[in-house]
Amino acid sequence: MKYYIIGDEDTVLGFEMVGVRGRMVVNEEEAVQAFSDALEDREIGIIIICERIADLIRHQVDQYMFTMQFPLIVEIPDRNGRIKGKPGLREMVNAAIGIKL
Repeated sequence: MKYYIIGDEDTVLGFEMVGVRGRMVVNEEEAVQAFSDALEDREIGIIIICERIADLIRHQVDQYMFTMQFPLIVEIPDRNGRIKGKPGLREMVNAAIGIKL
């Protein structure tokens, strides 16, 4: 099972430095194509996508997240930080399991 990153240039380059393949995207069309290509690759078990890129294709990301099991999709902040108003990973886990970590 492999990881795959979809995001801005800095984030993708950072992940590639530690061996994670990925694709840099700057617009909705590129994001749709990168997401589609990642879903087609059966070796990819976890897709890491920057929040701002995921927001460009929110319908596709949410539709997939709520209907499929693999790959797992994880949204992360990009170099500009977390989007205001979005819960962090810790808050989402706490809400999902009902235990404060």
